[in-house]
Amino acid sequence: MSSNSAMGKVFRMILEIATLQVRPEDRAAFESAFPAAARILLSVEGYISHELQRSVDTGNRYVLLVHWQTKEDHTVGFRGSPQYQEWRKLLHHFFDGPPAVEHYELI
Repeated sequence: MSSNSAMGKVFRMILEIATLQVRPEDRAAFESAFPAAARILLSVEGYISHELQRSVDTGNRYVLLVHWQTKEDHTVGFRGSPQYQEWRKLLHHFFDGPPAVEHYELI
């Protein structure tokens, strides 16, 4: 397992990759709602950074890449928090099925 260092602090990061299938008719509304949901992430313990990318091959498929300090910061901390409930209210009604989520570590 590799470590990254920032400002002299050594830490291990986890990359969450969530594949989101958005109903085609909701694509614009999803993209408009995402910035508010992204602001929620900023307040979560263990959150480092994120980016959202849309597929150029399948226009209603997105990947959300989120860097966390630990996997538990996402799976326990965020998912067990009131912020997650806000996140779900903002975004989950746009999804065409549940997101596929996996966690990765840098090697």
